[in-house]
Parts: sequence; structure tokens; C-alpha cells
Amino acid sequence: MVLAFVVLALSALALWLYLSGKPPADDSPAAGFARDMMVHHAQAVEMAEIVRDRTENPQIRILTADIALTQQAQIGQMQGWLEVWGLPPTGAEKPMAWMGHPMEGPMPGMATPQEIDRLRELPPDKGDEFFLRLMIPHHEAAIPMARAVIERSDEPQVELFAKKAIPAQQAEIENMQEMLKAMGAPPVEGQPSMDGTHMGAGSDHHH
Repeated sequence: MVLAFVVLALSALALWLYLSGKPPADDSPAAGFARDMMVHHAQAVEMAEIVRDRTENPQIRILTADIALTQQAQIGQMQGWLEVWGLPPTGAEKPMAWMGHPMEGPMPGMATPQEIDRLRELPPDKGDEFFLRLMIPHHEAAIPMARAVIERSDEPQVELFAKKAIPAQQAEIENMQEMLKAMGAPPVEGQPSMDGTHMGAGSDHHH
């Protein structure tokens, strides 16, 4: 039933795209955003699943299950866009080139392989705190990407996705900072973002 709905939704999307003109090009901001965000989300899902299976904290279990399910669904949505646009899931350009910030290494907010290994090995209570410390900057880094695609793309479904993602990520950052506070741990300080503005939990409410 779900599959039938997905096929129907993709068919409707394909028809709408056909009627609305040319799909985005391979080097377009919409395609770059979808590809980069799929990589970004995939790591969030991986980290959430590691902690979901190990935590003894019911709040952390709910949070990690929610992140894993939500971001996996969004990866499917972005794969759907690329399929409908007739584009491959990976492109030739460097990550974030579509934003004017081509990256040689991993994108901002991404955890290192060593940090992922540490997440698997820490005892559950320490793992919970470490997860929040990795996931807050991970979420913070997605916000300038969403803002950039709103400015650079006129694909309605991409804009709608990005406009919804910004407040959702901000709310989750605030929730995770509160969880750290409840653990008696210091908050994660905001990171400088790609566009030079300061990214901190809740800082966007002052704009």
C-alpha cells in the first residue's frame, strides 16, 4: 500500500515537472543540495541508530528513533527528486560547490570516522552525551545549506522542503541542548557557519 502511494506520488510529481518545464540541471543548486543533504542525513541516521540500540535513556531512545526515521524518509524524498529529474544520485562537483564553497574534505558538521567509532565504544551514558555533542553541530550545519538553496533555487518542492527543515532543525537543536542541561553537561557552543554568521542553538530567533 505504501509502495503504491509512493509510486503514485512520484507519478504525480513527474507529471507536474513535465508540465512545469525543464527539470534542474546536473550542476544546479537543487541537485547539489539534494546530493549533499543525502550524505549529511545518512550520517545522522547512522549515528542515531548506533545510539538508539545502546542507550538506556528513554528520552534519547525517542530522539534517536525520530532522527533515524525522519531523516531516512527525507533521503528517500531527495532520491525521488533526482530520479524524477533524470539525474544520478551523485554528481561530479565537490560537496557544497553549488553554494560557492566547494569542500575538499567532509562537509561542516560531519563527524569523523574516529568519532563514529568512539560513539560505538563509549558506555551508554557517556555515549548519550557524546551523541548530542556530535548531533547539535551536525544539525546546525544543515541550516545554512537550507537557506542557500532557498536563495539559489526556484524548484517549489525543494524550497518547501528547505523552509520546513530550518525551524525543525532549530527546534531539535534546542531540545538537544536542554537534554545536555538535564544531564548536568555544558551546552554545545555555536559554530561559525559557511557564510560567516554565527550558528548557535536558538541564535536564529534573533534575526
